[in-house]
Amino acid sequence: MFGSSKSNSQSPNPDKVNTLIGKDTLFQGTITATGTIRVDGEFNGEIKTKGDLVIGETGKLEATVEANNVLLAGYLKGNIHAAGKVDLAPSGKLYGDMKVKNLMIEEGAIFKGNCSMELKDELNKNNSKINNEINKSGKEVKTAAK
Repeated sequence: MFGSSKSNSQSPNPDKVNTLIGKDTLFQGTITATGTIRVDGEFNGEIKTKGDLVIGETGKLEATVEANNVLLAGYLKGNIHAAGKVDLAPSGKLYGDMKVKNLMIEEGAIFKGNCSMELKDELNKNNSKINNEINKSGKEVKTAAK
């Protein structure tokens, strides 16, 4: 709305996905990735990505999330740390806390928790930690069963 739009604060593109957890899928564990992740099924655990996270209307997560941008149209019980933007769609439900640079809550969305708006320097420091963890793993996606 004000100022210039930067790439890390744009909404995720739900059509450009690198990793997909489908509607009838239940996954438990940890996902570490560099690209966009979309969840339309159920997920329990932890998601860390340099890219974006899209939680579709049928997506149901109990998770800790670290991502660039997050689009939430489904259900999330857990905390979000986003370097860019969190967008709660009208069907989105978030029960947990978030640290974020930009936030958009659309009419009809539910948010129960705390929100902390971080400064650019704090976000860069936290992104460096995420990038170091992902680079150490040497893999785009890592899974571990609970």
